[in-house]
Amino acid sequence: MAGVGAVLGVDVGGTGIKARLTDLDGRVLAEHRVPTPRDDHDAVALAATIATIATTVTAPGSPSLDAIGVVVPGVVDERAGTVALAVNLGWRDVPVRARIVEALRTQGVDVPLTFGHDVRAGALAEVRGRGVDGPGSPDALSGSVAFVPVGTGLASALVVDGVVVDGNGWAGEIGQVRIQHGPHAGARVEEVASASAVARRTAAPSALAAVLRVQQGDPDAVRVWRECVETLADAIGWITAVAGCHTVVVGGGLAESGPLLLDPLRTAVADRLVGLGQPRIVRARHGDAAGAIGAGLLARDVLVGLDDRAVLR
Repeated sequence: MAGVGAVLGVDVGGTGIKARLTDLDGRVLAEHRVPTPRDDHDAVALAATIATIATTVTAPGSPSLDAIGVVVPGVVDERAGTVALAVNLGWRDVPVRARIVEALRTQGVDVPLTFGHDVRAGALAEVRGRGVDGPGSPDALSGSVAFVPVGTGLASALVVDGVVVDGNGWAGEIGQVRIQHGPHAGARVEEVASASAVARRTAAPSALAAVLRVQQGDPDAVRVWRECVETLADAIGWITAVAGCHTVVVGGGLAESGPLLLDPLRTAVADRLVGLGQPRIVRARHGDAAGAIGAGLLARDVLVGLDDRAVLR
């Protein structure tokens, strides 16, 4: 699809906002990264930040901005534009899309805005191959595909034949499930199987520092890593058994460790699915940019008529 305009994809994370401006063929024109506002329980500061980014990319000499896609974590009602619950951001029943619309209007930005869930958007980016092609792309993943980003928290998204399953906003919140048995009984899954959990439980300054300790053979770090893998394998095993996944794409910060995570994870998942279909477990191709790419795809889909969820002003 050729075009001279541009779309802005914005991915709101627990600690940072990633924004990517692309042309209508998916070529990156600009990128922005800023911290996520803290103690912003009504999303007003977030909306102002996004409006500032939008006005920056529409400066004189820049391509015309044709649409904006914004994706956020938590339990997201994409059509209503609300977030029922986002633990890491302190949101409960917040009309996030309306806040962003108001801030954009204040700044004079008048383009379609589409609103979605960060993990489901990331899944869309991963499944569509290069990140700009539609469902029929020759390198798009087909069948039933699970996207599992292991980052600040843990969630998943299911894509079946190119269609993302949203479950009225509740689909994929695997990180919030309570562990019922064993040494971590009572904890939520993401309190054991996430990048932030690995860092916290190893008393490391970051997940990367924890990974280095694992590679060096630190006994405590190796134990924490093993428990993370086992807990993650439990979740992926159930996802695969229920949804019949052909492929599981593992993303997020922890996936950057590559074989250190994926090799034992493949073994652990296989142990849980003896006699059942074994999914192909692969590393995400877009890294931590998947959400922003997916947000841009949502914006682009509105322009080409594949999605009708935009707020048109």
